[in-house]
Amino acid sequence: MAKYISLTFDDGPCNASDDVMNRMLDILEKHNVVASFYLIGNKISEENKKVIKRAFDMGCDIQNHSWTHPGMSKLSKEEILEEYNKCDQAIIDITGVKPEFFRPPFIDVNDLMHETIPTPFICGYGVEDWVPAVSADERYERMLAGAKDGLLYLLHVMEGNQATVDAVDRIIPVLKEQGYEFVTTPKMFELKGVDKKAHTGILWTEVK
Repeated sequence: MAKYISLTFDDGPCNASDDVMNRMLDILEKHNVVASFYLIGNKISEENKKVIKRAFDMGCDIQNHSWTHPGMSKLSKEEILEEYNKCDQAIIDITGVKPEFFRPPFIDVNDLMHETIPTPFICGYGVEDWVPAVSADERYERMLAGAKDGLLYLLHVMEGNQATVDAVDRIIPVLKEQGYEFVTTPKMFELKGVDKKAHTGILWTEVK
């Protein structure tokens, strides 16, 4: 029986001087797998649009991680909508495709956010890869320990995060050997036969 797993990456795109997202795309291309990228809208610039387009052209999907990455549970309905809509539009302007999912900054959510944002909220299995003290080896071991069918990994491609690039380079062939197929967030929902519209109040970490 097929087993599916999804790499998802927050906090791109990167600045030109430390383009972790581009290096992660090199790894995905090397292993012939796809992933999902949850972008912060106000980080998008003329210089890094080509990286987003590269990811999209590789078959990766581009999703919404807010415009400025605030703690959104403290915002008004109007402010929530602005954070969501501005990021959505910035992605549409590059890819021509509306994001299907939303990852709340800091996984900070409340009922108002669920009522206001009309797409499913995606969490994921994290390995503290935003913490510099967690080595690439530790990230790899934690990813390996958490692997299971339907899992969405929550990882980061912000500047300075080379350790995650290294961990992902190691984990992909190992998980392939274990029989996993790497898919995007939308494909995971499709393969599992889960209606992503039935999303109110759910924070998805795995799809089953």
